[in-house]
Order: sequence, then C-alpha cells, then structure tokens
Amino acid sequence: MFSRRQWQGIDRPLLMAMLLLLGIGLLALYSASFQKSQQFGIDFLQRQLLWSGLGALLALVLLAVDYHRWLEWAYVLYGLTLIFLVLVLAAGTVRGGAQRWLSIGGMTIQPSEFAKVTTVMALARYLGGRHETGMSPWGSIAGAVILCLLPMGLILLQPNLGTAIVFLIVGLSMLVVWGLPLKIIGYLMLAGVMAAPVGWSLLHDYQRSRLMVFMNPNLDPLGAGYTVIQSRIAMGSGMLWGKGWLAGTQNQLNFLPERHTDFIFSVIGEEWGFLGTTLCLGLLVLLFHRSFLIASQTRDPFGRLLVVGLVTMLAFHTLVNTGMVLGLMPVVGLPLPFMSYGGSWLMTCLVSVGVILSVGVRRPVF
Repeated sequence: MFSRRQWQGIDRPLLMAMLLLLGIGLLALYSASFQKSQQFGIDFLQRQLLWSGLGALLALVLLAVDYHRWLEWAYVLYGLTLIFLVLVLAAGTVRGGAQRWLSIGGMTIQPSEFAKVTTVMALARYLGGRHETGMSPWGSIAGAVILCLLPMGLILLQPNLGTAIVFLIVGLSMLVVWGLPLKIIGYLMLAGVMAAPVGWSLLHDYQRSRLMVFMNPNLDPLGAGYTVIQSRIAMGSGMLWGKGWLAGTQNQLNFLPERHTDFIFSVIGEEWGFLGTTLCLGLLVLLFHRSFLIASQTRDPFGRLLVVGLVTMLAFHTLVNTGMVLGLMPVVGLPLPFMSYGGSWLMTCLVSVGVILSVGVRRPVF
C-alpha cells in the first residue's frame, strides 16, 4: 500500500499543474456553457464537477496501490473495454451521425476513452514482459500491433477516426521506448505512406470534407469550415490580455460551436488572451515534462512503458486540439486534457495522472 515516505515523494509540480489545469478548465467551461445550461436545463459545470470528484477518487485508489497489481489485471480490463466497444456498436447512443456512447444506469459513457488507458496497460504488460527475452522483435511487434488494432477497428466502425489514430501514436511511442529498431520504424513509416491512397478511399464523406476544409476553410465557410473560421476569429480577437471572463463575443453570442468540448481552448484564447493560453500550454508542458522525467528515472520496464504511453496520449491530444482551434490541423474531435467537457475523457485524464504518480513514487531510481 501507500507509505508515508511515498506520499512525501509525490511529484508535486506535476500534481499542481494538473490541479491548476482543472481549475482553469472549470472556469472556462462555465463561461462556455452557462447559456446552454439555461437553454437545455443541463448543468454542465455541475456534471463536470461530479466527474472530477469521481476521477480524483479513482486516481487516488490507483496511486495508493502498487501499479504492478493493476498490471496483473491489464488483460482483463482490456478485454472488458473491448466488450463495451462491441456493445456501443450494438446498442450505443447515436449523436451527430456517430455511435460512440453507451447509456448505463442513467449515465452516458464513452468506452473509447477508457480503452486508451486499458490498451496502454495491456501494451505495458505485454512489452515489459518481453523486454529482455532475446526473442525476435517481429513476434513482439506483431503482438503489440494486434493489441492496438482490436480497439482501433471497433472505434473506426463508430466512426471515430481521431480517437483511432491515438492508439496508433501511443502504440508506436511505446514500441520505440521498448527498443524498436530504427529500420523497422522506417519500414512502418513507408508502409503508412504507401497505404495513404487506400486510407483516403475508406474515409467517410464528412472526414474527407474536414481534410479538404483544413487546407482551405473558405471552401465551405458556412458548413465544415465554419467552426474553424469562428475559432480563428475568437483566438485572434483575444489579443494579449483577452476580453475578460464571460465577455468573449464569439463565445457569448453563440458564434462558436462545440465551445464547451473540443473548442474550449478558443474560449480561453478569446477571454484570457495570449497570456491565458500561454499559461495553459505552460502547465501542460510542465505536466508532460515531469511525467517523462518519471519515465526516464525508473529502471522498471513496465513502469516506464506505462508512463510513456499515458503521457504520449495526453500530449497527442494537446497537440491536435490546439492545432485544430488554430486551423493548423484537421478537425478530428480530440478534446483538450483536463479542460474540455466530458466525463469519460476527464476521468481518463485523471486516471492517467494517478497511474503516472503511482509509478513515480515507487520507481527504483538509478
């Protein structure tokens, strides 16, 4: 269990960065959603606070128990999330043409978010156990690829391309840390380039439209390009200091769609300006830096792989989300860590930090 010495060894900068990001996210969420709350009778802030409490409680449990214990259940948890992903396809809730949510006991969850953590755990157990076996790397790589492809395939059927890509990036990062030879990385990149035309043909029409709009939002300024254009206006109008909390015009006048979820960073940019967004990015970078520092300081391959997989997931979400709101990346629906509205995603972020801190307090350092 958790000793007093380990409690004192918690990475405080990482923990403080997470708490500050949560606080900023709640302030931005209230600004972005209080009109929607009055309109639809849904208290988004109250729900986010509830999920924050549940996520924090679960993170504490993960922190208190040795992460090796959780890894013993990694394959079971991974299998359960696969079952939930199948249930989503069979009886999930449809929103906006996508079937990604599952209603359980009056609550709506998104199993694909939880699958990110369980897949990282399964990969960490699988690759960590093959760290020094001396077997051919191709066998280990094949097993890791299968572990990634199973949830990816089910998520692509929802359809949810953005989330599916997360598994690809996370799996590759963990393989690199595990010791994937550079020549194999080159082969995989070449295969990806060669498969691009096939991938384009398999995309849905709305996904192709998003990619085309990414190149030129003015191709469809009132349709697929509308959100990107409004997001750019919001970010630019914030200038240095911002317009002030609750005073963003693109936000308060309802010009910016999805402003409480995928485009919460646009609200922060408009109301808190360049300084506010820099603060958020600085806190995220601090969190990533401290996490990678934990990974670099442990000899345990299981712990190192766990941390690298989880922090890569959070960092990739941050890169894509901020790129989306600035029009530098296609809109693929990846939320911003700790700040975007969504219970399943918020719990995933909190659980990830709980696991990272658990590795940190128990790492056998060099």
